[in-house]
Amino acid sequence: MDRYERILTLHRTLKSARYPVPFAQLKDELGCSRATVYRDIAFLRDALGAPIEGGEGEQAAFRYAAGEGDRFELPGLWLSSEELAALLALNELLGRSDPGVLAGALAPFRARIERLLSDHSSGKSLPVERIRVLASGSRRLDQHVFRTVASAVLARQRLRFGYRARSTDASTERVVSPQRLAHYRDNWYLDAWDHSRDALRSFALDRIQAPLALGEAALDRGAEELDAHLAASYGIFSGAPKAWATLRFSPHAARWVADEHWHSQQQGTRLPDGRYELKLPYSNSRELLMDVLRYGADAEVVAPVPLREEMKIMLQLALGAYQEPRP
Repeated sequence: MDRYERILTLHRTLKSARYPVPFAQLKDELGCSRATVYRDIAFLRDALGAPIEGGEGEQAAFRYAAGEGDRFELPGLWLSSEELAALLALNELLGRSDPGVLAGALAPFRARIERLLSDHSSGKSLPVERIRVLASGSRRLDQHVFRTVASAVLARQRLRFGYRARSTDASTERVVSPQRLAHYRDNWYLDAWDHSRDALRSFALDRIQAPLALGEAALDRGAEELDAHLAASYGIFSGAPKAWATLRFSPHAARWVADEHWHSQQQGTRLPDGRYELKLPYSNSRELLMDVLRYGADAEVVAPVPLREEMKIMLQLALGAYQEPRP
């Protein structure tokens, strides 16, 4: 344990203790010599201003002064090596999954975290390149759009923007009360109350054009309503679930599917023959069927019948593309 972590551990131990902590206990928790413990206590008290009370000797006990200990916090950023490494990994995830969108804003924090980690590692530079984030299917996102939308979400202001729906390619102008910013499958979405539709809708940020914060307070919808409408059904296609799908996977595919999270309400069962049966609610069938298609012949849509028939049509159309002669 380095000095950063010892000071942090010492602070947390004394702050959470209801009674004076024996010196022997502090020595065991910090895992260092008697002299080092006293040096850390002195540094915490004299340099950082901690309200430490206690005496000398092996039988001494230490505590934060009543009343003052609740108000005292360590100045600046005090994190363990593991916590800093986790923070750096998160920064790497954000920076590489959306290059340019968040990387510029987070650059000062990244430099500070790397310096702190180098201090923890006795000045050695860290091999950040060992952390890899491979985005799959991410779409290009305009920095101005992201920052305007994110600011409106946090400031609770209404937004006006142009929107070109990917499904119809039609352009419309929307005025919305932003509710949540969601990152789903390497892409960003805005969950919002659409005032023109008088309903909750999800908008892909890469399809939003010329967003403008109106300076008017956003209309807030309850968390339960948002979860029921936007998170209850399968995938990003929101809305109340219209049915439950029953899917079956071969014993081979079951090794992967059994460990995957498809939906918060999913129900999985191992069948006697080694296959895996997965049940989950869905609102719009398209994304669900696209996921099932990833497993090819190792997956089968069992129910409901309309969903099974829709899958059959998709497979027939796909097969038809290979039966036509190539130009």
